[in-house]
Amino acid sequence: MDMKGEYRIPAPRQKVWEALNDPDILKACIPGCESLEKTSDTHMSATVTAKVGPVKAKFKGDVTLENLNPPEGYSIVGEGKGGVAGFAKGGADVHLAEDGDGTILTYEAKAQVGGKLAQLGSRLIDSTARKMAEEFFGKFSEVVGGAEAEARQEESAGESAMDSLSGATHAAEDAFRDVEEKLEVEAGKGTLGGPMMWGFIALAALIAVILIANM
Repeated sequence: MDMKGEYRIPAPRQKVWEALNDPDILKACIPGCESLEKTSDTHMSATVTAKVGPVKAKFKGDVTLENLNPPEGYSIVGEGKGGVAGFAKGGADVHLAEDGDGTILTYEAKAQVGGKLAQLGSRLIDSTARKMAEEFFGKFSEVVGGAEAEARQEESAGESAMDSLSGATHAAEDAFRDVEEKLEVEAGKGTLGGPMMWGFIALAALIAVILIANM
């Protein structure tokens, strides 16, 4: 079985590369994945329950990453065994290319199946594999791209908050200066309770400035 595809992930290439090497993200995106453990920088072991036509089985397999060229891509080689259901083994070349603020992920895979799976026919196996690939990359794009979008929103919200804070602080400073000027004038006149009363008003204005600056 030969299969290839191309997907655009709405996230920078480095972030996509890191996600492709993150077992938690991969586990969340692989259909039917029950466990995924990264045993070393280049090896992973997984348990996946898959259904191909009338055959449903739990596959346990090992994956090795080869030809690592971060953050441009790598090759995957692995084999999964599903007991009487049969086995599947093969490999894939994954390549990442920058595309503006996103990443184009392309892959070419070759796989071989045996046992009951091999008796189902190549058409059913191919369609199931493509469906699983679509589900994986759809979820992967949602998880990685969604995290990136959330980070951008938080950054934008932070910038807006800083702008608002800066504007409020400047307004408070202007108001405080205006109060100071009036204090000097009125204190000299001895009106509205004299210098002591205006001293309390000045203190209140200063507290207001501090409160606004810390909003």
